[in-house]
Amino acid sequence: MSRTVRRTAAALLALGALAYTAWVLEVLVHTGLDPVRTYVSELAAADQPLGGLFRATDFAAGLLVLAGALTGLAGAWRACGSGAPGHKGRDPWAVGGWIALAVFGAATVADSRLPLSCAPTADPVCAARETAGLVPATHAAHAVSSSLAMTGALAALVALTVAARRHDRRLPLARTGPALVALEFAATAWTLAAVAAFEAGKGLWALGAGQRLQVLLVAVWLAVLAYSLARSPAGDGRRERR
Repeated sequence: MSRTVRRTAAALLALGALAYTAWVLEVLVHTGLDPVRTYVSELAAADQPLGGLFRATDFAAGLLVLAGALTGLAGAWRACGSGAPGHKGRDPWAVGGWIALAVFGAATVADSRLPLSCAPTADPVCAARETAGLVPATHAAHAVSSSLAMTGALAALVALTVAARRHDRRLPLARTGPALVALEFAATAWTLAAVAAFEAGKGLWALGAGQRLQVLLVAVWLAVLAYSLARSPAGDGRRERR
């Protein structure tokens, strides 16, 4: 991957990571939502006073990550050298990881265009309407796009971390990626358990805190990926460390 391509992808991903953490503004402005209990996406609900702001930052984050992922994919597609001596080809971990990251970006864009109409964890009336199927179809569509976004993010975290370790274990992503992946899977398990408890009427289990940790770790990983791309040595070949 050429230096220009790496730096372009790095800049786009760094900006995407920054936009993806816009929800931390809730510590500075009054949203009326409890960050320990509510979904992050409820900040962008149609009935929330700052919903438009958070939908806009989600849209920007998705576009930036999508553009960065497609830039990285173009570079990985052209790059040669697999780790096997005498063999040249594309690194499937890198190609697959960039595709997964592009899916995450595109699904995040879709998320921003399919907002919830109300905040079910904070509003019992909204929760009852959702249970009865009386909310707009965007609720179901939002659940699908959110699930697709996080699936893409998890796949990208794993694949691009493996690719970084195969390329050069001195890179920041190669060193810290495994720990971030482990923490991300733990946060995802917490979030899924909390969602299941909420839907079963057994409480929230600090759903908001778990999901905020989940999305924060994705943003941190994106920032580390961007830094690693900027720091990666020039050349298209791959140096494998065993």
